[in-house]
Amino acid sequence: MADTEGERRPARELEASVLGVLWAAGAPRSAAEVRAAIPQDLARTTVATLLGRLCAKGMVGRRPGRRGFVYFAVQDEHGLTARRMHRELDQGGGDRGLVLARFVEGLDPRDEAELRRLLEGGGS
Repeated sequence: MADTEGERRPARELEASVLGVLWAAGAPRSAAEVRAAIPQDLARTTVATLLGRLCAKGMVGRRPGRRGFVYFAVQDEHGLTARRMHRELDQGGGDRGLVLARFVEGLDPRDEAELRRLLEGGGS
């Protein structure tokens, strides 16, 4: 289904757009600068709300700027993916070993070989 004007987008998609802007910028950006750089046409308040939620989740940091705050990504994309994986593992019930076993069972052979290399001290 094609996006239509006014159609609500999933928060995760919007958060990804905001994070993408901050990663690409390589330096802190104001909410107005983030708004101008994202492909979606969003209200200023929507961008400010997204940045606030990302700060609350620990995915974005902020510091005082010239007029209000400037925002920056706390981790790169890979770090945030790893963080989500840790969160899922923590919420996976009581048997972490079983969760990890199911995860490893679902890996393709290349990913399994890479995981084995990393576990054996091969570094990142």
